Amino acid sequence: MASAVGGMKNVKIFVLYLMQNLGRALDFITLNDIVMQTDYIMYLDFAEAFGQMLDGDLIREAGEIDGDKMYEITEKGICVAENLSSDVLSSILDKSLAAALRYLDFKKRGIEAKCTTTKQNEGAFEVNCQLIERGKVIFSNTLTVDSADRARRMAENFRDRPEVIYRGVHALLAGNMNFLFD
Repeated sequence: MASAVGGMKNVKIFVLYLMQNLGRALDFITLNDIVMQTDYIMYLDFAEAFGQMLDGDLIREAGEIDGDKMYEITEKGICVAENLSSDVLSSILDKSLAAALRYLDFKKRGIEAKCTTTKQNEGAFEVNCQLIERGKVIFSNTLTVDSADRARRMAENFRDRPEVIYRGVHALLAGNMNFLFD
C-alpha cells in the first residue's frame, strides 16, 4: 500500500516541504514523528525516502545534540521543495505543517504525559490519562473499559502520541469534528 501523497517523489517533496518550513535541524526520530502526525506517509516510505534524500544531497547531517544526529535541508532540497511542492495537494501540506508545528510546540513545552490503569469492580478497568505542564494539569481524562487488554492498548496509545489525543479531544469538544456525530 502506497502513502496517501503518492509515490516516492511526492514523499520526498512532502518531507522537504516540512523541513524547509520548520526551518531547523531535526533528529531522525523527531522528523519521523512529525511526518507521521497526519498519516499521509507510511513509515517504510519515509525511511526509504530519508535514505534517498541523504544520498541525493537533499538533506545532510548537521551535527549532533545529546548523541542524536541532526539533519537539515540543503540548498538543493530547498530548490526541490519550492519548485515541486505543487505536485502535492496544498491542503495536505498545510494540514501537515500545522500538525508538525503543534507537535514541536508540545515537545518544546516539556509536557509530561501520564497514563495509569486500575482494576475496578466486576472486571472493569479505569484508564486515567493526564498531561502536565510545569506542574499544572492541562488535560485529564478517565474512562472505564471492559477489559485489561483494552485498557492497556489505550494507555499505550496515549503514551505513544499524547499530542494527537489532546488535539483530537480538543477538536471534538470545540465542535470541529461534528461529522463524527452524524
